[in-house]
Parts: sequence; C-alpha cells; structure tokens
Amino acid sequence: MSQTDQPAGLGLALENIIHHYGEAPVVNDVSLKLAPGELVALLGPSGCGKTTLLKIIAGFLRQNAGTVRIGNAAVDDLPPNRRRVGIVFQNYALFPHMTVAQNVAYGLDVMRMERQAKRARVTAMLELVQMAHLADRYPKQLSGGQQQRVAIARALAVQPSIMLLDEPFAALDKALRLDMQIELKRIQRSAGTTTIIVTHDQEEALSMADRVALLNRGKLEQFAAPTEIYDRPASLFVNTFVGTANVLEGRTESSDGDLHTIALSVGGSVRAHAPVSLATGSRVQVCLRPEALAITDHPDGLPATVEVGLPLGAGIIHELRLADGSLLKSAAPRQPGDQPLAAGTQVRLRQQAPAIAFPS
Repeated sequence: MSQTDQPAGLGLALENIIHHYGEAPVVNDVSLKLAPGELVALLGPSGCGKTTLLKIIAGFLRQNAGTVRIGNAAVDDLPPNRRRVGIVFQNYALFPHMTVAQNVAYGLDVMRMERQAKRARVTAMLELVQMAHLADRYPKQLSGGQQQRVAIARALAVQPSIMLLDEPFAALDKALRLDMQIELKRIQRSAGTTTIIVTHDQEEALSMADRVALLNRGKLEQFAAPTEIYDRPASLFVNTFVGTANVLEGRTESSDGDLHTIALSVGGSVRAHAPVSLATGSRVQVCLRPEALAITDHPDGLPATVEVGLPLGAGIIHELRLADGSLLKSAAPRQPGDQPLAAGTQVRLRQQAPAIAFPS
C-alpha cells in the first residue's frame, strides 16, 4: 500500500460499556459490533449517552466497565493519539491562521511524515472531498459546507481506523445539510473508513446509516438497519421517537402467527405485528403510522372529524378527532392541485398497513 492509499476501516466492538457521572449510569451496559467500513448512527434524545460513548471510543473518557476493541485489539489502555481515531467536531475546530492545505496537513506534521509523502496525501484528501481548488484559502473564506469538508479531509488524512463525527451538520441550514449528508456518505464510501455519527436528528440517521443504534437513558433500545428500526421497532420508545406514531389503547382479540387483531378502546379494530408474544385479551398500546391511516368514505371506517389539514410539499397531513376526543394524524401523497380538507369535514379512517402493538 502506498502512503496515499486509504486503508479499509477496521471493525469496532463495544463490549458491555458502563459509565457513571456520579451515581447515575449515563451509559448502561451498551454492546455494539461494527463491521469494517460500516457507517453507524448513534441516535437518541439529549442526555441519552451518545456523546459519552463517542468520548469513550476516542479515549477522552475511560469507562467504568467494559471493553473497546478496534480490530481485534482492546484499546482501553491507549491514549487518544494511539487509537488511530479521526474526529470531526460539531464546530469543525479548524485552525483560523492555517490554510486549507495546512489544516489537512496538521495531523501529518504531528506524525512527522516526510514532506513529499505529506504533500501527496494532502492532495489526495483534498481531491477526495473536492476541495483541491481551495487549498490556499483560510477557513474564514469558506462556507460552512466547505469548512466541514476540510474537517473531514483532515480527519481522514491520518488514515484513521475509525472516524467519529459529533453532530457534524448541526451548524448547517436544511438545504445544505442534505447536500452534505449525501457528500459525506460518498466520501465515507470512497475512503472505506468505519464511521460513527452522533446525531439527535432521526431523518439524518435513517437516511445515512447502514445501521442505527438508538439509545434511551443510557440503554440500547435497538441496533438495526434503518428500515427495520422504522418498520419493526423493538419498543414503544423506538416507535414514538423515530417518525410519527398515533398511539391507541386496545386489547388483543385474536392472533394468526405474528399478526394480531386488536380491538381498540375507541371502537373498531386493527391488524398489528408485535415484537413479543401477546396473549388473547391482553391490554396493549397500538402504534399506527400516519401513512398507515387513509381518509376514506368507506362505511366500515372509523368516524372522525378533520381538525386541521397541512399541505407539506409532496404530502398532506390531516389531524383528525375521534368521537372520544382522541387526536390522530393521517398522511398521504399530494397530487398537483390537491388541497387539505376543511376543518369540520366528517370522514372515515381505514387502516392500510399493519400497526405495531406493545404490551401496556
């Protein structure tokens, strides 16, 4: 391998990681195993332990219990500079007095890389992030997206085994954020570096990651592909945190394999999958995605009244009130010219995709 080649990432394993701040565990027995070259998102609400885990992987914090392995080697006793971990911070942390090229070369200078090899590596990294034409500019002369690319190039220049990104898109506006998510995915795939991105933005996690680790109060709720997280959530928390869900009370009426018929407290019944077995007659909470509820005039539908309708670009969201006062949301694609239904319109709701049921 030449000095400018980027090695494939190594695998990363977190084994039963526990960390306390005071008496309360901030990370509570978390285990994850990442394949080489995989991009994994740590997702969850503020205070769930995402950034603490990132610091433990990087070596900035020593966990109270558990093991961090990069490749097949435990790195718990290694300082950050010996773990071969690249980090992109939320504020990018570029040196304002250095040019783009000098920022990218910083880690290589610390490594005392030979000048010609260093120049070749910097050029390769800037070409990878499509910033070679701005090599002589200073950070203040760059846009937010350009600064982010420089930060990524600097992290990749030292050929890290693992790359860690802490809320890397938080400072960007929505349109640029989407562009940079696509760009980062391209860069990560080209470099082949095993990557963890910390985010509280569920759309960001679901769109970018090969797998998502969803944390809640320091515990791992689910670790799975984005589509599985959305379609087959392992807990009520996962179902309500990722996307939008209508939650209704009910009882299990009958079961056919893993598909259950649930009699709703508000009337009517729905079909639902469940992550655990459900006994007939057991109380459950049923989660229905808005896109699983269609507004119809079918007589078997659940009666409802439109409270408000919102046109959201390519879709329309309606909030509807049931007879008992419960509020539900329904989502549907919007065709050109379509308008939301007026408030007060009487409609019926029909299920068009299975719900998910959880024991109460």
